Amino acid sequence: MNTGTRGRKQDKGNNAFLCFSERGYQLAERIRAATGGDISRTGAQLTLDAWTRNAFASYDALIYIGASGIAVRAVAPYLKDKTTDPAVLVIDETGRFVIPLVSGHLGGANALAKRIADITGAEAVITTATDRHGVFAVDEWARVQGFYVANPERIKAVSAKLLNGDPVTVHSVIPVDGPAPDGVCLTDKRIADVSVGFMEDMSGLRLVPRMLVLGCGCKKGVSADTLQKRFRLLCGETGIDREAVARLATIDIKEEEPGIRAFRDRNGWEISAYGAEALSKVTGDFSASAFVEDTVGVDNVCERSAVLASGGELVIRKFAGEGVTFALAKMRIRADWRLADG
Repeated sequence: MNTGTRGRKQDKGNNAFLCFSERGYQLAERIRAATGGDISRTGAQLTLDAWTRNAFASYDALIYIGASGIAVRAVAPYLKDKTTDPAVLVIDETGRFVIPLVSGHLGGANALAKRIADITGAEAVITTATDRHGVFAVDEWARVQGFYVANPERIKAVSAKLLNGDPVTVHSVIPVDGPAPDGVCLTDKRIADVSVGFMEDMSGLRLVPRMLVLGCGCKKGVSADTLQKRFRLLCGETGIDREAVARLATIDIKEEEPGIRAFRDRNGWEISAYGAEALSKVTGDFSASAFVEDTVGVDNVCERSAVLASGGELVIRKFAGEGVTFALAKMRIRADWRLADG
């Protein structure tokens, strides 16, 4: 079972600002004009605790315009884990300092602080050890690349090696462009400090790119629960990390099936649906079925749709049972060594 965290980017404007004065409100307006977000001001109708409780559950970043002590006390009851907590920052009302307090790397607070500093001319006060020592921050890298961090408890060990001056090895199933940072080296060996790929048996810190397409065919009326059960079974038997799946693909006549829609929504996937003619033109060695061809007009749905939607190749061929067929294909994606969004 996965208990990790997805890479999160602070570039969509899902920020919440809280102000305590007119001067603070004006500063927040200035920042929001560049970053997006919503601004609130405490008063008779809005308490500090009520705002914090709501914002903690609804926004990617909480930005307090005021004293750091107020922000610390406000968020303390709601802090759970750095892998799930939103970014929390504080800016003094004069706009001189911006300080990321929570989720500096995985939540993007450090990156957002630097962006706000560029906007306002403030000094970004970054206190995380890897940043202060100028070494590679693997959790920041995971966030920027959009990787799911499957075992975040391993981040500390990787960072400790880098801070001690020891080399860190990275094994990746996708190309990583550009020269590796100081202290980091790519390796062909499967045993590495950091592994980038879609299998659950990877070694070290496991970073999972969302690079797989799940092709799906099913009988009419199959439920979302059955589809979900078969998907869990597929991942369990093949060792595929379910977080590697980025998209669902199927034939167009199945796109609006209630079970397919609910299954897609449950997993938060986009869907690609194709006509029988488009699927029949996909080249490759597929598991043909005369029954499927008579029923929907093409000899295979799951494998063909996965390949067509991914633009890549199959990694898991037809996996069938209980009126459901699945297949997995991998997209041709690349990473790089950037530690900043954009």
